Amino acid sequence: QVQLVESGGGLVQAGGSLRLSCAASGRTFSNYVMGWFRQAPGKEREFVAAISWSGITTRYADSVKGRFTISRDNAKSTDYLQMNSLKPEDTAVYYCAADPDWHTDYASRDAYDYWGQGTQVTVSS
Repeated sequence: QVQLVESGGGLVQAGGSLRLSCAASGRTFSNYVMGWFRQAPGKEREFVAAISWSGITTRYADSVKGRFTISRDNAKSTDYLQMNSLKPEDTAVYYCAADPDWHTDYASRDAYDYWGQGTQVTVSS
C-alpha cells in the first residue's frame, strides 16, 4: 500500500501560481501512475492531470491544459502540479491519487486505488 500526502495549497490571487506536491511512501514510487483531481464545494471530484510511471506520458483536463503541468521526481518519491494563470474557478480541494496501472479511463476516480487527504487551493478574484 502507498501513502500519499499533498502540500503546497493556499490562497493566491487570480493570475498567480502555486505548486502542489504529493509525497509518497510505503511502496516503490516509480511503480505507480499518479493523478491529480479536484473537488469544489457542491461539485463532483474531477480529473485534473495524470502522469505515467516514468513521466513520459501526461494527460490533462481541457480546463487546465496550457496552464497546469504535472511532473514527477521518482528519486524523491514525489509528484508535482505546477499551476499557473490561476482562475477563481480553480478553487477546490486538490487530491493526489496513485495506481499501479495506467487505465484507459485514467480520468475516472475509479482508475486510482490510493488517495491523499487533499490540500485546499483558493484563488481570489
